[in-house]
Amino acid sequence: MSERRLGKRRGGCALIVVALILCAATFGVLHLWGGAGPARGNVTVLVPEGASLSRAADELEKAGAIRSARQFLLLSKILGASAPIKAGEYRVPAGLSQSDVLKMMQGGKTLQRFVTIPEGTPSILVYEALMKAPQLSGPVSVPAEGSVLPDSYAYNRADTRQAVLARMQKAMTDYLAKAWAARKPAIAVSTPQQAVTLASIVEKETGKPSERRMVAAVYGNRLRQGMRLQADPTIIYPLTKGKPLGRRILKSEIQARNGYNTYAMAGLPQGPIANPGRASIDAVLDPERSNALYFVADGTGGHVFAETLEQHNANVAKWYALRRARGEM
Repeated sequence: MSERRLGKRRGGCALIVVALILCAATFGVLHLWGGAGPARGNVTVLVPEGASLSRAADELEKAGAIRSARQFLLLSKILGASAPIKAGEYRVPAGLSQSDVLKMMQGGKTLQRFVTIPEGTPSILVYEALMKAPQLSGPVSVPAEGSVLPDSYAYNRADTRQAVLARMQKAMTDYLAKAWAARKPAIAVSTPQQAVTLASIVEKETGKPSERRMVAAVYGNRLRQGMRLQADPTIIYPLTKGKPLGRRILKSEIQARNGYNTYAMAGLPQGPIANPGRASIDAVLDPERSNALYFVADGTGGHVFAETLEQHNANVAKWYALRRARGEM
């Protein structure tokens, strides 16, 4: 073989070796970028407001989400998108690649916590829920009764309690305005605030969604006729601010005169007795068509309704008989 041919062969082999080395290097880099990260379990990383990618990389390395901040920065510049990262608290899953870590921070997929306010929650319990919610900061006062829309509210680490409460109250303001605009004619309330007050009673009087419009109809009929609403929850509210009473209502409490006891006065109480949900507000603004004026428990978790006192008394007698048979009386 001539020296010229031998030289060409050696040159070709060298090119192949270089190409193989480049391929291996490229594969190695891509593996570093897209391969599994070092975290053996989920880790939490806080990226402060205004932090640079360099600062975020340092926090990721400290938490064990990446092996090297310097390597992460270099690979991000070479292989990552140019979009800025967003501040917040991130939950980095075990083994998440550096590529996906960057995408998570650029997409702002922060760890969100939730504070849940069930329908019919009184404001004192809304306050307690906000005070107990982990990672919220700052003071907050007990909100005005009926000003909060029950729902689950997401928040991030270091959000203030006041800011979360403001979102809860804005949600109620917005929903009430929308519901009031769509109200049916000839309803028993004349203002949005009266609607919230009556809805809070409906919320407390039945746990069955299918009954809400019927319960609203009964109370609407009573209001129109000037009858007392005689709603037990309105007796309890001044005593506990809406928390469970934990015992039977006393005769003296039934006779007590205050701004809430609807056994001792006609009309609506002076304000809501809880924070009603959307369904109860809707029920008050679109009640069932009915002439019913009374209802009593039926023993199944629901109620039986009546148009006359005679019918109601018969239903009450059945309820008492059922309770005696159960050993409750």
